[in-house]
Order: sequence, then C-alpha cells, then structure tokens
Amino acid sequence: MTPHTDRMRSHPPDGRFGGLWADLAGIGRDALRGGYARHGFDDADLQLREWFVEQARRRGLDTETDRNGNLWAWWGSPGPNAVVTGSHLDSVPGGGAFDGPLGVVSALLAVDELRLRGVRPAVPLALVCFAEEEGGRFGLPCLGSRLLVGAIDPDAARRLRDGDGISVADAMQRAGVDPAGAGPDPQRLAGIGAFVELHIEQGRLLRAADPTAAIGVGSSIVAHGRWRITVSGQGNHAGTTAPRDRHDPMIPAAGAVLAARRVIQAHPGAVATVGRLQPIPGGTNVIASSVDVWLDVRHGAAADTSALVDEILHEARAEAELEGCDLRVHRESMTDQVTFDPALTMDLSARLGAPAVPTGAGHDAGLLAPHVPTAMLFVRNPSGVSHAPDEYAETQDCLTGVRALADTLEGLLAPEAVPR
Repeated sequence: MTPHTDRMRSHPPDGRFGGLWADLAGIGRDALRGGYARHGFDDADLQLREWFVEQARRRGLDTETDRNGNLWAWWGSPGPNAVVTGSHLDSVPGGGAFDGPLGVVSALLAVDELRLRGVRPAVPLALVCFAEEEGGRFGLPCLGSRLLVGAIDPDAARRLRDGDGISVADAMQRAGVDPAGAGPDPQRLAGIGAFVELHIEQGRLLRAADPTAAIGVGSSIVAHGRWRITVSGQGNHAGTTAPRDRHDPMIPAAGAVLAARRVIQAHPGAVATVGRLQPIPGGTNVIASSVDVWLDVRHGAAADTSALVDEILHEARAEAELEGCDLRVHRESMTDQVTFDPALTMDLSARLGAPAVPTGAGHDAGLLAPHVPTAMLFVRNPSGVSHAPDEYAETQDCLTGVRALADTLEGLLAPEAVPR
C-alpha cells in the first residue's frame, strides 16, 4: 500500500504492538457470547483504564480524568491548540477485540514512533480514552464525548440506568469520578486544535474504494439514531388462551422487525436493525404483557433517518391495532450526518495515499467534528465484520495504521500546521 510507508525512518511499533495487544487479550472476555463485554465503568473497563494510565506513565505522559470520566494523557502541558488522538476501550456485548482499543494502542505506539523520529511537539499532544462510547451498559452511545460537548443534559445522563438498575451517577462515583461535575466542558473543548481518531473499518467501503489500501481516511458519518418501541398487551397463559382472545404484544413487535427489513428495500444505502428485543415477563409458556424493541436506523441526514423510522412505525402501529395492543415510542438518541473537516481530510488522503471513505458507524469523532477540526483513519478489515467476535485486522495493517497516525500527528504538531 501506501507511499508514506516508504519514507518511514524507524519501525518501533513492530515489536511492541503484540505486547500491548496481549495485555488486553484477557480482559473482559464474554463467556456467554464470545468476544468481549467491556462496558462503561464496569470491572473490565476499570482494568483497561488502569492499564492505559500505566502505559501513559511509562511514556512520561501526565494523566488526568476529566469531569465526564474521559481519560487524558498529555505530552506537554495542557494548553491551546492541542492535537488530540485516541478512541475508546469499551465494547458492545460480545464485541470484537479491535473496535475502540486499536485506536488507543495505536495512539500509544504513535507517541513511541514520534519520539524515535526526534519529534518535539510545538503544541501539546493528548491521548484520550472516551467513556462508554458503545452505550453497551447505559444505552446511550458516545456518553463521554456527548457530555464533553454538551450534546446531552447532565441530569438526564446521570439518571440513565443499566440492566441492574445502577445509574450512571453511581457508576461514575465507583470509578472515582464525581457525577455532580458531569456536563459540558467548553474550556477543554476550546483547547483542542485538532482531533484524529484511528479505528478499524466497520464494513467494506474501503475495499470497494481501493482493494489494495491498508488504510483509509474518513470523509463522513451518516445520520443514525436509536428508538425504543414499547408494545403493551395482556399477559396470559400460552396453553389456555385461544388466538381470538389474545392481545399478544409479541405480534406487533415481530411486525416492527419485519417492517424494518421491508422498508429499507426502497431506500438504497439505508440500514435498519432490531438487535435487541425484551419480552416481559419472558417465560416460554407465557404470553408477554409487554415487549420492548430497540430499533437502530442509519440513513443520509437526520430528516432521511426520521422519515425511515416513521415508515417502520406506521407498519408496527397497524399490527398493534389489529392485535388490540398499545404502542409507544421513545427516541433514545439521534445524531445528524457529520462531515469531517474537508481540508484536513483531503490533506491526509493525499499525504497518506489513502482513499477517503464514508462510514455508517458512529464514533466519538462525530461528536467532536462540529466543534473542532476532526479527521478519522480507518485500518483495513478483511471481512468487514464488526461488533462481533470475528472482527479482525492483520497485524501488518495495524502497524501501517500506527505509522499513518504518527505521520498525521507529526504534520499537525508543527506550529504552522495546527488548524485554527
């Protein structure tokens, strides 16, 4: 692949990547689903956070936890026009090894590479691990970055609860973060001159753009949101209740699942997914009294996504009416389409010899993009599988990603290069 690899002066990540990756391999294994279960402020996440702090300190970086539970490691004193890179350490339930941690490991190794090149940053460099990016515990993606930029009301965030009834406030407190301080951090945000997130690609658009490319540059993120559909009926006995006497909420719930697949057929590029469905009480021989259905929809801009959801809900409501059930909808999150900094994107694409590709996956970079110059680097994913145990990237491609990130940071750390 890329022209930029020919001019590398040193290759320190080669021997260290495997060591750092091995450090993480045993933390948060998901015995039930395979892969990993690492969620915001749980035991596995706290272990990973300790690991990051230790790795940062070994490199002489000063670490801190901000008011929203995001971890920062600084090369140089925090100050204006800081260049920031990083990602997240948490996973979806049963997620793969690379989604999130690859960006953190690559950031640490990029610091090693820059030092071996003799780079002396003209502005501060920070590595960041954002909290609860996947929303796997509290249901809201990009929680740490949302709080940072003011995209969620702090009181609403503190009240979010996991499946065991533990609130965000309680979880933050257990992690040593004062939940009373959670909320927008305009001073920290104003100090960021540029943000670059490296991530494994989720999908196959990079391969479609250039089958030989090991890395790509992110151009945009489509709009995406999550909705919880609650269908209420009448709980009853599965063996003694005739079909004509049933008000079974599972029927409209199933209708919503099928409608999601049908509706997107008329909208090229759109995706709609029901990945979670929870009947109450959940007995095999019981007609449910209610069913919660979580719908994930991604398509174009926010208006396109909302219109798609309306079509799906129209069909689900018709099924609910036929079954004599009540249907209610709660929008849990909505993020509009994001375009990354065009000048930065074009510059990186040319400098790295890497194609620019969009993505349907959400990232912390998408929350920061409206506020600071932001870019993303993607590392090739041979299968395109993500959010699953089979997620994978070749070690050599990961090393190429580290060097591409180091190249990017070296350019941004020059005094005349930082966007203002």
